[in-house]
Amino acid sequence: MCGIAGFVDAELSLNRAEQLIDSMCQVIRHRGPDDQGIWVGDGAALGSRRLSIIDVAGGHQPIFNEDQSILIVYNGEIYNYLELRKELQERGHHFDTNSDTEAIVHAYEEFGDDCVKHLRGMFTFAIWDRKRRRLLAARDRFGKKPLNYYWDGQRLVFGSEIKSILEAGIPKEVNPIALDEYLVYRYVPTPNTLFKNVMKLPAAHILIYEDGQISTKRYWELPFTPTCQDDEATAIERIIALLKDAVKVRLMSEVPLGAFLSGGVDSSVVVGLMSQMMSQPVKTFSIGFEEDYYSELPYARQIAEHFGTDHHEFLVRPELISVLPQLVWAYDEPFADASMLPTYYVSKLAREHVTVALTGDGGDEIFGGYVHYGRELATSRIPLFTRLLLGYGSLLMPDGMRGKKR
Repeated sequence: MCGIAGFVDAELSLNRAEQLIDSMCQVIRHRGPDDQGIWVGDGAALGSRRLSIIDVAGGHQPIFNEDQSILIVYNGEIYNYLELRKELQERGHHFDTNSDTEAIVHAYEEFGDDCVKHLRGMFTFAIWDRKRRRLLAARDRFGKKPLNYYWDGQRLVFGSEIKSILEAGIPKEVNPIALDEYLVYRYVPTPNTLFKNVMKLPAAHILIYEDGQISTKRYWELPFTPTCQDDEATAIERIIALLKDAVKVRLMSEVPLGAFLSGGVDSSVVVGLMSQMMSQPVKTFSIGFEEDYYSELPYARQIAEHFGTDHHEFLVRPELISVLPQLVWAYDEPFADASMLPTYYVSKLAREHVTVALTGDGGDEIFGGYVHYGRELATSRIPLFTRLLLGYGSLLMPDGMRGKKR
């Protein structure tokens, strides 16, 4: 992963702005250990910490357009950047690098704010348009890449992580609404954060700063209206084709890559498809526990053996909770999902061998794998009148009580 940071604050001196953007980048060095780039001017500053994956040698950020009037810092990967690059070259744009970052700059020149609609991938980016003294920031359709911002009516401060924003000396006050949401959901949902006036940019949104004002706008929405009329056989065929394509585009890398493997359906499918597409054994990584009831290592080993992967394992022991203070610092906000502990260790194990790792995350959400989806389906079958009565009854429940808003 990479990380970005920046601000728009005309009151800061050039020297102070350079110091601030540097400290905002240094505090997220863990996101991008390979390179740092900053730019300061026009009362604005952009910074980047880079983990080099595509165009390792030439992708230093910020990246500019031809006349240096537009620049970008960016975190993510654009899977269709080669096709987009070709289209933009045919429209007369000149490229100086082979990075996917530069494709976004020229897409902004060509399509304006609608450039995000031409991107297939995971991303957050910030573009500063010097001629218009205008900032465009964006987050990908499903919010895989984070972007937080602070606005007090005078200055805009943003970053991949809240800790970058705190470097700007903003007031550190608790957002009581976010605290209430955390106690209900065990995390703080978008757009709030636990810090007052620090917000998460929602997925599939852009943020614009222009003429001393900011605004946000949704650029894409997932349609929930059923459109598929396929029979089962056709649906299976299409799903397999989509899965193959999704894995293939994510194998585009100039650095070593592997996969997290739990032995469940989702990660096993990803590893199986990777093994068909890669010329060498897939490097797989699994985490287990001493208690057999909780450990998935036996299943992961079966899949690893079946596909002939280069398999690595790590056993999580109780004393390893000493890492919790580090996780608290990494997450920026309270997060009550115990899976963060094994996720940290499997990521740490993978980083010893690879730079990029594919996972099976998202499969349960797409295919209804969680138990509570079954409960939601059952609830939807309750007669409307009964549901309305239950809804009115929920008004008597205290705010924050689990189930009140179901």
